[in-house]
Amino acid sequence: MGYKTISLRDEVYENLVKMKLKNESFSDVISRLMRKRSLLDFAGRWADIPEEKIEEIKKELEALRDSTKRYHDIAGYQLFD
Repeated sequence: MGYKTISLRDEVYENLVKMKLKNESFSDVISRLMRKRSLLDFAGRWADIPEEKIEEIKKELEALRDSTKRYHDIAGYQLFD
């Protein structure tokens, strides 16, 4: 196995340090961040979020979807059925 030296901006290095798990190398961190994610990787991640916060997020997403739909309707694109 070979090794390469790379340059990182200080803020990138600090972010990698924060993301690094115990006993994980920086190569491991970068590999973990680069792998393709499945939706199943996120299963259960919202389990501890209060229902009120979930409802707030849903309303924000609906508002965003509605504003996007209006924009596309005005521009002549059909985005949603």
